[in-house]
Amino acid sequence: MNDIKRQVAHELLSIGAVFLRPEEPFTWASGIKSPIYCDNRLILTAPASRTVVENAIARKVKELYPETQVLMGTSTAGIAHAAIAADILGLPMGYVRSSAKDHGRTNRIEGKLEAGEKVVVIEDLISTAGSCIEVVEALREAGAEVLGIISIFTYGLRKGIERLSAANVENHSVTDLDTLVEVAAEENYIKKEDIDRILAFRANPSDETWINK
Repeated sequence: MNDIKRQVAHELLSIGAVFLRPEEPFTWASGIKSPIYCDNRLILTAPASRTVVENAIARKVKELYPETQVLMGTSTAGIAHAAIAADILGLPMGYVRSSAKDHGRTNRIEGKLEAGEKVVVIEDLISTAGSCIEVVEALREAGAEVLGIISIFTYGLRKGIERLSAANVENHSVTDLDTLVEVAAEENYIKKEDIDRILAFRANPSDETWINK
């Protein structure tokens, strides 16, 4: 499993889907300074990397939740990944809107879903986990049994971990920040001494002292 995590980390770095810049931090919408920027949508435009990532997602679903009946993507970033992984696994898929439509059948959940069906949620990125937990809650309200979440990448932020625990749902990412910085240092995207700085950011994102470490 660690080999898969490292391979996915390599692919994300090679296509710029995850970009590390500890010397010149990015600014998040919240104003927080961050050494990392994620845009996993780039996976879809890189066929070789896409194949690696989608097979990793499908493998995790099959290994961890063999009883899965439906994959549900988060809107919008998880939709394509859920569709491709579902095709690999031969499973139905759908997606959950951030809010119900204001026209037609006013659906929030798109795709056929029967009460009691066993569902795995597909997400591209876990940070504070708020949006994917909303998806889980919507599926539970519709009568689905949510087995868990499979995501492509997670920061491992404490707030996200605590929220997932409180919602009684587990997330399994195909790669994570610890693996990513290790691979990034080996492949010269960052210096080895930057690893501790980046992980210090993860430990307390609002504390900018990591920048001068």
